[in-house]
Amino acid sequence: MIGYTLAELSRLLQGREISSIDLVKSCLHRTEQFNDELNCFISLFPEYALEQAKVADRLIAAGEAGPLTGMPIAHKDIFCTAGFKTSCASKMLDNFVAPYSATATGRIDAAGSVMIGKTNMDEFAMGSSSETSYYGPVKNPWDHQRVPGGSSGGSACAVSARLVPAATATDTGGSIRQPAALCGVTGLKPTYGRVSRYGMVAYASSLDQGGPITQTAQDAAMLLSAMSGFDPRDATCANVRVDNYLDALNNDIKGLKIGLPREYFSAGLEQPVADALTAALNLYEQEGASIIDIELPHTELSIPVYYVIASAECSSNLSRYDGVRFGHRCTDPEDIKDLFCRSRSEGFGNEVKRRIMIGTYVLSAGYYDAYYLKAQKLRRLLRDEFRAALDRVDVIITPTTPSTAFPLGSRIDDPVAMYLSDIYTVSVNLAGLPAISIPVGFSLGLPIGMQIIGNYFHEARLLNVAHQYQQMTDWHKQIPGGW
Repeated sequence: MIGYTLAELSRLLQGREISSIDLVKSCLHRTEQFNDELNCFISLFPEYALEQAKVADRLIAAGEAGPLTGMPIAHKDIFCTAGFKTSCASKMLDNFVAPYSATATGRIDAAGSVMIGKTNMDEFAMGSSSETSYYGPVKNPWDHQRVPGGSSGGSACAVSARLVPAATATDTGGSIRQPAALCGVTGLKPTYGRVSRYGMVAYASSLDQGGPITQTAQDAAMLLSAMSGFDPRDATCANVRVDNYLDALNNDIKGLKIGLPREYFSAGLEQPVADALTAALNLYEQEGASIIDIELPHTELSIPVYYVIASAECSSNLSRYDGVRFGHRCTDPEDIKDLFCRSRSEGFGNEVKRRIMIGTYVLSAGYYDAYYLKAQKLRRLLRDEFRAALDRVDVIITPTTPSTAFPLGSRIDDPVAMYLSDIYTVSVNLAGLPAISIPVGFSLGLPIGMQIIGNYFHEARLLNVAHQYQQMTDWHKQIPGGW
């Protein structure tokens, strides 16, 4: 059953050619066998998963099953799951058991899926390499000496190594798309507001968005269909009709207008990545699409704008972790000030502390106008540029990352170099647009990803464009050696 996609497994389950129990046992066996090496899971729930699988098999036998019934799914450990540990890969929440479930994961569970476990990540989703986790770094299954990307590196690694057919993830500045690219899988960041953020532990509230990491665009359509929809418990969740993503997959792309922003093909882009993008664009042209040059002139400002805004919101959101209500508490505090200071100092890792400090600084009275307010104005400018471009074209295609996966430890002490890993993805979050990363080739045995950006709430179009490419190629079918 290894290597089957979500859609293929669903057909096998519905046809009763396999059982959910056997499928879940297979995933659990592989995960227990390989997780020590990859470190992509923080928690596993074998007994709970097998009980869920039994229920799923009964539903299938009664003819009451849906497309996700009996399907093993992993959840990023940033989503609250009632009765189970939700740590955000931080010492601060190492002992936290969520009293309720996130809307996104709850909807997937209600669709009949089976929760295998919770995946590793950068602490509080702050990082681009999945090296800042309290539980240790995640390894890239294509090369264990390299990073899988972040912050959703555990989810991307688990899907890439075929430990699970699909996983949930979150994207604040590229945290679904970047690890998907570096691990050779498909990752979709929906429009801001498409998926409820209720129960998803906040990093930067105006940027965070949940989405799927899967093997294919078809699988992403299946998972997104279950995750999406209005939620009155989330004030930022949009009350917009959810399209039938599966029905749109096979639409003809003849006449598709693809925007190509030259700003994304800068000196920092590795040549093999550029070559893979060129080959992909040629395939689209052969299918009747047209390539149109567009301009996004303020792209180079996206990194500083993003890190000012994200750090400011992180400083605010993480102020609740004070050693009083929940989370890590220091032992024997002398007074309330000592309780606050030592609990936060002991509970947070270095990258989280760095972003809290930056955020507190840019929000301070003397610097708010100079940094935070100016960043918000530039954010509006970036959004307007995307809107103008998407008035001319149907989608925009760019590299997902400037390079393939970099070695573990090579950037952990150089925050600026690490932040530049997200140079092609953060502007999408600032604009609130949907984007998907799909595999388009390899360089020296490491995957290359291509990013497709669409207009607001046009996820169906993105999935269609990605699916049509995957019908012409087999990059998404490649499995790391040994897995």
